[in-house]
Amino acid sequence: MKNIRSSPAVCQIVGFKNSGKTTLICGLIPLLRQRGCSVAVIKHDGHEFEIDHEGTDTWKQRQAGASAVAITSGGRTSVIQERGSSLAELIESFAEYDFVLVEGFKQERYPKIVLIRSEEDLNILSGTSHIIAAAMWNSIQDHPSLLQNPGIRRFDINEKAELASFLWHQRSYFQNFNI
Repeated sequence: MKNIRSSPAVCQIVGFKNSGKTTLICGLIPLLRQRGCSVAVIKHDGHEFEIDHEGTDTWKQRQAGASAVAITSGGRTSVIQERGSSLAELIESFAEYDFVLVEGFKQERYPKIVLIRSEEDLNILSGTSHIIAAAMWNSIQDHPSLLQNPGIRRFDINEKAELASFLWHQRSYFQNFNI
């Protein structure tokens, strides 16, 4: 499916630490690719991170004061900038992809699938906007607070194929979501 649109279908995958966000996203990617979709991922990190390692040429260039460095080959490009980027900027830079799956950024206003592992995770339902689905562990699926949210589609955390199908069928909604 070649993307001729100007904006990708964007869906956030949110949950607390160790709720399975990365595992879910890694399960969805090949399922969406099987449907002919290109998929990009944006991950939020609440801490400073380092992807370049001491001793590499790009690390030396950053240490020398470069505000941004890029390294590219025939099949891969990496850009490291000494500044943060907004989610909107990152999504815009991935406009040629069919789907952008966003890990984290709980307070942003894109459609979200929340991950609920335990009863302690349920408060994410009241503190998060634009929830369209919940992926949860079996032990929590019948909790009364989940039953009070009939507008939220519910999935077992292991129903990756069903979640991918849901994303596929709702792709126009995710693409045209108006924030």
